[in-house]
Amino acid sequence: MSSPQGPHRPFLPFGNPFKFILPKGSYLSPKLLALLNAFEQSLTKRVKSLKPGDKEDILTLSWMTQAISTLCAIHTDVKTLITELELPVCDWDEKWIDVYLDNSVKLLDICIAFSSDISRLNQGHLYLQCGLHNLDGTSNQFMKARSSLDGWKQHIFSKNPRLENCFAILDSLTESLNLPKIKNSAKGKVLMRAMYGVRVVTVFILSMFAVTFSGSTKELKDLQVHETCLWTEAFVDVRDFISKEIRTIYSSGRITALKELEVVDTSVKKLYPLIQDGVVDPNEAEQLQLLTSNLTEKAEKLSGGLDLLAKEADRFFHILLTGRDSLLCNLRIGSTVSNTAEANNNNIERKEVR
Repeated sequence: MSSPQGPHRPFLPFGNPFKFILPKGSYLSPKLLALLNAFEQSLTKRVKSLKPGDKEDILTLSWMTQAISTLCAIHTDVKTLITELELPVCDWDEKWIDVYLDNSVKLLDICIAFSSDISRLNQGHLYLQCGLHNLDGTSNQFMKARSSLDGWKQHIFSKNPRLENCFAILDSLTESLNLPKIKNSAKGKVLMRAMYGVRVVTVFILSMFAVTFSGSTKELKDLQVHETCLWTEAFVDVRDFISKEIRTIYSSGRITALKELEVVDTSVKKLYPLIQDGVVDPNEAEQLQLLTSNLTEKAEKLSGGLDLLAKEADRFFHILLTGRDSLLCNLRIGSTVSNTAEANNNNIERKEVR
């Protein structure tokens, strides 16, 4: 008799990344070990903060804003770690730099795509404002209001071509989670292990956003991670919780996972039948007023939430961009210093020859 299948183990499908980062027999000084543990403990707390107490809060604009805020904090944490490691860029391996620069430009592309979709959703608010403005009683205005609501539905659920490329980028980031081999650098091993955690959480959150904005679970993947990190258990718990909720949302037939957008769409569907013929029954005037008031409130909440999310997404974009610029600047400075030193050495050699 075969034994019952055990629980799914969250291993990476492409091998153990830490055989390169912290191979057997590796030694980390107490200071480096303390820095690594402190970073991973902080990362654990930040990952746990992504799981709300109520599943209804999943994929609300407030949750998405908090998730981006968490990403900003995590990327700031790793910058602080680099400073504490006292590991200048000139000591970085070329492979680390290549991975960092490649990943950063991909993340910037994803941020641009998300910002464009947030802007698209916010533009839909103009249709709602126009429709609500025309709901003041005359037949002609009811027809204009209906036309605006038609425009809103067509605009808000249109496809954003920029999102399609996000999934290919995220697949590429996932495949590159296996980090380059580290040789004879304890500080480098700490940095690469920390960067691994940052990249895992970043890819996970951005994947959830991509699925939410696109309105489809076909690209939803359960990102696998190595089980030896301090933050692994917290990550797997959050990953399973959020993935399950997203699948439940779409399996129920909802057209979007974004809660505030779904609420506005429901309000529009309730109001639309009252005005679709261009004439409102006097007996339904009070109901129309209540539905109009309700739609106004929900539309403002959606618009306000999108504004806050856009600001936080811009902040994350700025953190990525400044980090990339700082690295490139340090590389240029290092190159200048190196060239100057080489020129000085050549001058010395020429003097000695003379």
